[in-house]
Amino acid sequence: MGATYFLGRFVLTPTARLVYRPHIEGRGNVPKTGPVIFASNHLSFIDSIAIPVAAPRPVHFLAKADYFEGTGFKGWASREFFTAIGAIPVRRGAGQAALDALDQQRVLLDQGKAVALYPEGTRSLDGRLYKGRTGVAFLALQTGAPVVPVGLIGTDDVMPVGAKRPSRQHRATVRFGEPLDLAHHGPASSGKARRLATDDIMSAIHALSGQELANAYNEAPAQNPIERIKQVLPHERR
Repeated sequence: MGATYFLGRFVLTPTARLVYRPHIEGRGNVPKTGPVIFASNHLSFIDSIAIPVAAPRPVHFLAKADYFEGTGFKGWASREFFTAIGAIPVRRGAGQAALDALDQQRVLLDQGKAVALYPEGTRSLDGRLYKGRTGVAFLALQTGAPVVPVGLIGTDDVMPVGAKRPSRQHRATVRFGEPLDLAHHGPASSGKARRLATDDIMSAIHALSGQELANAYNEAPAQNPIERIKQVLPHERR
């Protein structure tokens, strides 16, 4: 990550804590060393800043490659900012892109680092907690890394959709739960094990966030009859 990341870790992080004064709970639940997966609910763009700011150790997360590829001063500023907060560029999407993203996270975990992921897949625009996709559980079962559930509260008030900068009129809460060992569910190759492990993760997140449960996947509305059929058919979501 280089000098930019360490500058962000030791300058940007304490500054953000001082300016925005987040409530932070359960920091003692986070393992100080070794691989760890932070699995969090997702309410706002600022979530990927709130978790690294609140965590007692460096945290890496995946961000759209577009944030790193701009030109001119704006592109440079975006690239430096996301590097400073521990973001790793990735091409997002389904199929091979999703597998590549998992591979990048696996490499970080193999190096003993911490990564942050959102099992819901995308932001909740209505504040409810949606069902989790099984990619996080797959990664945990495959690597043996413990999962620390995270409940974010109020980040959507600090920076709602469409806002250009965070508000200082609201204070967010970041709650770290006790680490989850999911190995008893079975191997990563088992679809049942992945589903049960994912349900455990989402249950722990719900206990921390207190959100209303949506009991559905957070998906964009189907654009055509084929997509509507795919959404209602039973299949595993990663």
